[in-house]
Amino acid sequence: MRALVSGGSSGIGAATCLRIAEAALARGSQPKIAVCGQIPNATQEEVVQAIKSMGGVAISLSGDLGDPVVPEQLIAAAVAEFGGLDALVANAGIASPGAICNVSLKDWDDMFAVNLRGAWLLAKASYPYLRESRGSACFTSSMSGQLPHAGSGAYSPTKAALTMLAQTLALEWAPDGVRVNVVSPGMTHTPMSEKMYADPQIKKAREAIIPLARIGEPMDIANVIEFLISPLAGYVTGQDICVDGGFSKSILSHIPGRPSSKS
Repeated sequence: MRALVSGGSSGIGAATCLRIAEAALARGSQPKIAVCGQIPNATQEEVVQAIKSMGGVAISLSGDLGDPVVPEQLIAAAVAEFGGLDALVANAGIASPGAICNVSLKDWDDMFAVNLRGAWLLAKASYPYLRESRGSACFTSSMSGQLPHAGSGAYSPTKAALTMLAQTLALEWAPDGVRVNVVSPGMTHTPMSEKMYADPQIKKAREAIIPLARIGEPMDIANVIEFLISPLAGYVTGQDICVDGGFSKSILSHIPGRPSSKS
């Protein structure tokens, strides 16, 4: 399994790199993973070393996906190292909360540049290699891309567009045997949300409205990403799987005076 994971230095991306390596080894193949981050950092190197300690191959690649030349550079570096590519995990993303009419033009453009354009350019650059290997791609979107989320600024629009991008690619790439899917995390404890869940009251209140009664962990999302790029999902493409503990399907249960089950 030769994979490139953007946003792979922490959170969901780091967990995904480790899960891909673990699963590949369990299937008897050697994982070769490009762990990508915006800038070189210690956690990125920890992920690389953890993969190597399992018996896999891993390299660190860095670059700002907001720069339009970086996605192609990352793909080219991974292909040069691994001799091809079997999977793309477009996971990198940024967020800047705020009312939409208060979002600055720079913040709007920055979020679309990283969350959407960066993923699109990664996909374009990886396509010839995924076509050759009949590989797969998985895009990390968000529950906020499925449902409007007031105060999320440009984040929800970028994620909604990202999902449509991926599902369009799924149709266009299907004749070449390349699968494309989306994972949309719900409330998940990551470095991006660390400050929020450090508040025990917020954490408890959120857990109370999630049917599975807990906040998601990065590995909860990584497990689904790994499944979708694995041979086990060989007949799955164009899907958007919301990994949220059941929250998004529980909206009607929060209406006061809901219907009784008694006749």
